[in-house]
Amino acid sequence: MKNLKLKAARAGKDLSQQALAEAVGVSRQTINAIEKGDYNPTIKLCLAICKVLEKTLDELFWED
Repeated sequence: MKNLKLKAARAGKDLSQQALAEAVGVSRQTINAIEKGDYNPTIKLCLAICKVLEKTLDELFWED
């Protein structure tokens, strides 16, 4: 399932996939795969992404 909330939050911070990847210590391909729904990140990575994007786990990763 695509993570459009993550993509929107990243765009809202004016961050590229590459910039977000560098901020959390993963590859751009990893961020791309998370956004496309091809990869389930670890809770540690989820928390790192939330911190950079100033969002909660629920806001970015909870499925409605």
